[in-house]
Amino acid sequence: MINLTLEILRRNAPDDSPHWESYDYSTQDENANVATALTELNHTLKNPVRWECSCLQKKCGACAMVINNRPRLACDTPLKDFKDSVKIEPLRKFPVIADLIVDRSILFENLKIMKLWFGEDAKTNGSQTAYEASRCLQCGCCLEICPNFFAGGDFSGMAAMIPAARLLTALPESQKKEIFKAYQKHVYEGCGKSLACRNVCPAGIEIDKLLVHSNAVAVWKRKFKHDK
Repeated sequence: MINLTLEILRRNAPDDSPHWESYDYSTQDENANVATALTELNHTLKNPVRWECSCLQKKCGACAMVINNRPRLACDTPLKDFKDSVKIEPLRKFPVIADLIVDRSILFENLKIMKLWFGEDAKTNGSQTAYEASRCLQCGCCLEICPNFFAGGDFSGMAAMIPAARLLTALPESQKKEIFKAYQKHVYEGCGKSLACRNVCPAGIEIDKLLVHSNAVAVWKRKFKHDK
């Protein structure tokens, strides 16, 4: 039997002051997670907790939130990991819409700024690095914990570095010129290499290895050729 107090940071609208509300929750399902608790709790509330979800299988990243001060997916956070209570908050690096729902459109905007997509005539080469990068959920957990990222800044964070790593690996040299420039400005020059993101990625992507690879391809190898 799992008995917990869910402490949830709530607000009805973006301009409202946030406030904590506590709810007692019990279940006999030892495999229950935070998503399970939020779903069942909302069946009992006149004012349901607003939160986002889709697949509930750790595939989409929609249910990213801050759980006990750590960015995680609600569907991938077992309740049995906690003793008496669990604190649930919206991601802090993004504008709050209501309760646990935030506006993560900056992730897509950063991809557009860096033009991180395949052109219609792109010819790609498959590799393990490209496959690893393709597993990114764009959930925002890496940006939540990053000390250098803030919405609207030049640094796009690892949520942009990973798609860039895929293109830097898969595209032929002739199609990488613009990505080189964007990568240096929006990733390389802003990353402090704290690698806090490495330990919170829900997909388990080896971000440090992708970062080293991408820095070498986009910056260091080109700099070495230029210096020679």
